[in-house]
Amino acid sequence: MRKDEAAPEKSVRVLRVGEQVRHVLSEILARGDVHDDVLAKHVVSITEVRMSPDLRHATVFVKPLLGKDEEAVLKALRTNTAYLQREVAARVQNKYAAKLKFLADESFDEGSHIDALLRQPTVARDLIED
Repeated sequence: MRKDEAAPEKSVRVLRVGEQVRHVLSEILARGDVHDDVLAKHVVSITEVRMSPDLRHATVFVKPLLGKDEEAVLKALRTNTAYLQREVAARVQNKYAAKLKFLADESFDEGSHIDALLRQPTVARDLIED
C-alpha cells in the first residue's frame, strides 16, 4: 500500500500540541484577556483544536454557551486572530507560530439530530428488543 493511500494517523505530538493550544485559548477567553465586547458577553468553549502535521496551522472549533450569537462570536474571534496567535505562540513553545482558523463546532447539532431521529416512533419501534 502506498503511503498516500493509507489513512494518515495523527502523531502524539500533533495531538499534544493541539491540546496545548486548546488550553491556552480557553484560558485567554475565560480570563477575558481579549478586549472585545462580544467576547466579554459570551462564554465560549474551545471544543477541539486540530493541528496540521507540520504544526503551522490550527483549526479551532468553538461553541458559544447555548449556541447563542454564534456568528457574532466567530466574527469577534476572527477579528482578534492576530492577538490570539501572538498569545498562543508565546505560551506554546514551537518552532513556528500556528495560524489560527476559527470554525463553529457542529458536532453538538449533529448529535442532537441523530438523537431526535432515534426517538422517532418508527425508529424506536425497530430498536425495541422482542
